[in-house]
Amino acid sequence: MTFSKDQLLTVIADIAPNPYLQALMVIVLFFILAKIFDLILVRFVRRWVARTHFTLDDSIFDILHRPVFVSIMLVGLGLAAEQLQLPDKVDFMTFGGLKTVAIFLWSMAAARFFKLLLGFVSQDQGRFIFVQERTLPLLNNLLVILVTALAVYFVFLAWKIDVTAWMASAGILGLAISFAAKDTLANLFSGVFIVADAPYKLGDFIVLDSGERGEVTHIGIRSTRLLTRDDVEVTVPNSVMGNAKIINESGGPHEKYRLRVKVGVAYGSDIDKVHAVLLDVASNHPDVAREPAPRVRFRGFGDSSLDHELLCWVERPVKRGLVLHLLNTAIYKRFMAEDIEIPFPQRDVHLYPAQGTETR
Repeated sequence: MTFSKDQLLTVIADIAPNPYLQALMVIVLFFILAKIFDLILVRFVRRWVARTHFTLDDSIFDILHRPVFVSIMLVGLGLAAEQLQLPDKVDFMTFGGLKTVAIFLWSMAAARFFKLLLGFVSQDQGRFIFVQERTLPLLNNLLVILVTALAVYFVFLAWKIDVTAWMASAGILGLAISFAAKDTLANLFSGVFIVADAPYKLGDFIVLDSGERGEVTHIGIRSTRLLTRDDVEVTVPNSVMGNAKIINESGGPHEKYRLRVKVGVAYGSDIDKVHAVLLDVASNHPDVAREPAPRVRFRGFGDSSLDHELLCWVERPVKRGLVLHLLNTAIYKRFMAEDIEIPFPQRDVHLYPAQGTETR
């Protein structure tokens, strides 16, 4: 057997003819109903949710728990207000306020739910390319803006405010702002495309066509920040990043960075011995990657030296300078120990007597 709202109010009116007492009974009744419903949720639904292997349903339960309880109470307050037969203006303000509370309550719950869902979806990067950990701040900000806009729209409807004029005014205002803040909007859209296209990510070492090189420490809506090897932070607007030629030293199939160590030895040196020494130095260095293996190339015949190049990889580009220093030091010491000569630029000058002159 079920009771409709009118039947319930009729029963309450028969019990208590005073409208204030009726309103109080409605509030108490719905408070009891909310408590019973809350008890059912906590005792049964939470226990069932706790038995599952997923943590997502536990978080969803925590998000919906309080809004459901408050919503039942808001319904009770609305029915209680009907029993009081308030003046039209007071009645309008009362129901408008109750609707506003409900709208913002469920808007916050919706924002928390979608943030939770985005975080869960971002864990499956192979299936959802755009929703990733690095894009979560941007998506969360857009989500908050969207939910807030919808909440304000429904609040206007709750208070019976004509939104047509407001939307027209917002369109004109948006057009004016777009002209006044075109550089800011350019940075904003470039930031969105950078996050979506992902030419670089946090922690990558990049080189710009203007010469800046550093580690990406922040990718924001307006700008990207680089930390150079001199510990200087460079802030570059996203509109510049979007149109710049970027070399990502951490990109490609792996993050390893290849070092090129140029070495010259004197003519007459045993090049097989030179190759063996260079490979031994690189292979025994702890910061040189084992895969790909180091290699040596004989590049050409210089004016004063036989030019070789040692090619090896380091795990991260940040180690490039230090490893290059250590390799050069180790190579020099080994060459000295192995009696391999490192030549310096030299010229042979031949003097011939001029015709018609005598030499003394």
